[in-house]
Amino acid sequence: MGNLAEPRAQQPALAELDYLLQRFRQVRATSEAICAPLQIEDYVIQSMPDVSPPKWHLAHISWFFEAFLLKPYLKGYKPLNDAYDHLFNSYYETHSTPFPRTQRGLISRPGVEDVYRFRQHVDRAMGELLVNPPQQHAAEIMRRVELGLQHEQQHQELLLMDIKHILAQNPLHPTYRSDLKPAPVAHNDRIRWHDYAEGVYHIGHAGGGFAFDCETPRHRQFVEAFQLADRPVSNREYLSFIADGGYARSDLWLSDGWALIRQYGWNAPLYWHRDENGWYEMTLSGQQPVDLEAPVCHVSFYEADAYARWAGARLPTEAEWEVAATDQPRRGNFLENDHLQPVAASIPHQGPAQLFGDVWEWTASAYRPYPGFRPLEGSLGEYNGKFMSGQMVLRGGCCATPEAHIRATYRNFFQPAMRWQFAGLRLAREL
Repeated sequence: MGNLAEPRAQQPALAELDYLLQRFRQVRATSEAICAPLQIEDYVIQSMPDVSPPKWHLAHISWFFEAFLLKPYLKGYKPLNDAYDHLFNSYYETHSTPFPRTQRGLISRPGVEDVYRFRQHVDRAMGELLVNPPQQHAAEIMRRVELGLQHEQQHQELLLMDIKHILAQNPLHPTYRSDLKPAPVAHNDRIRWHDYAEGVYHIGHAGGGFAFDCETPRHRQFVEAFQLADRPVSNREYLSFIADGGYARSDLWLSDGWALIRQYGWNAPLYWHRDENGWYEMTLSGQQPVDLEAPVCHVSFYEADAYARWAGARLPTEAEWEVAATDQPRRGNFLENDHLQPVAASIPHQGPAQLFGDVWEWTASAYRPYPGFRPLEGSLGEYNGKFMSGQMVLRGGCCATPEAHIRATYRNFFQPAMRWQFAGLRLAREL
C-alpha cells in the first residue's frame, strides 16, 4: 500500500484485493484471539478514564470499517444498529457525536454477544465489498482498508494494555494467560555507547509502504553529534535509581513530575510492589518477581527524564532515535513472540539492541507536526493531527505491538504522565 498522503492513481489488481481480504480476516481474527482468554465480566470494566473496556475496543474497530468504508462504498449496506454510530465513535467530531470517553464502562448494553454479532455483520459486508468493489472507488477503498487494519493493530496493543490495567486492579492478581512464553535467561553487560556524527539527516517516511500522515513529510534536519546507549535501561539499573532515593530528590525532576509523585505517592514503576521477599510486578501472567535483566517498563516521561538526569545522561530526541534505527533490522520482542512482557536481549548485536519491540522508548521530543505537514482530508484528518499538543513522542514499538505494524519512522505519542502503556527508556548524551 502507498503512503496515505500520496493518492494512488492506478486501479488495484484482483490479486491485491484478494491479498487485502486475507489480511483483513487475519487481523480481525487476531483481535478476537486476544480477547478469547477473558471472562465475560472482564469485557465491560473501565478501570480508569484512559482505559476502554475490551468490549468497546472490539466494537469501535468494527465501527471504523462501517463508518469509513461500508456506509460510503457498499451499495445497499444496512447497519445492524443505528445507535452504534454514536456509542462506538471514539473522537470523530466531524463524523457524528462521539460517546464520552470517560463513560464507556457504563455501556452495559449492547452485550458482549451483541458486539461479536456486530463484528460478524461488518466482516461479512467487508468481504462483499472487497470481492467486488466499485471500480471508480477501488483505489480509495484499498487505502482506507489499509488504514483500518493499521488502526485495528493499534487497538490490539491497546487491548492488552487495558486488559493488564483492568486485571491489576483486582486484589486476587488474576492471570490473563498462564501459557505465555517465559523470558529467556540472559544477563546484561554494562551499557555501551554508539557514536553518531553530526550532520543533516532525512527524517520521516520516504514512501514505499504504509505510513500514518504524522510520519510525513520527509524533511531535512540537522542533528548534533551524539551517543546512544546500546540497550534500554534495565529493571536492575532502575532499582539502583530507586535505592539512591530517586523518587525523593526534587533536583532530578521536572516540576510537573515532582508534583505528580508527591500527589500520587509514586515510588516505583506502575504495577510494582515490594514485600519482605523483594520486588514483584503485575504482568499478563499474573504477579511475578521483577525480572532484573528486562527493560524497565510502565514509567512515565517524567520518570524516564528523572532517571536519565540521575544517570548523567538524557533522553534522545526522536530525530536522534530515528537516525540510529533507520538502518537497523526490525528485530525484537513483539506480539507474535507471545511473551507479552519485555525481556532481556538474548542475541548478539553489533548496533543498538532492542530498538524495536519490548518497550516503547520515551524521547525528549514533543509530538508536533513535521514541517509542511497536512492532515488527511475529511473526518480521517482527525486521526492524528488534532492530538499534536501536550504529548511526547515514543519510538520503537513494544512487546504487544504486531511486528508488521512498526517501522523506524513510526511516531507514537502519549501525555507525559501516562504509565499504563508498555513504555521504557534508552539513554543518550552529547558526543
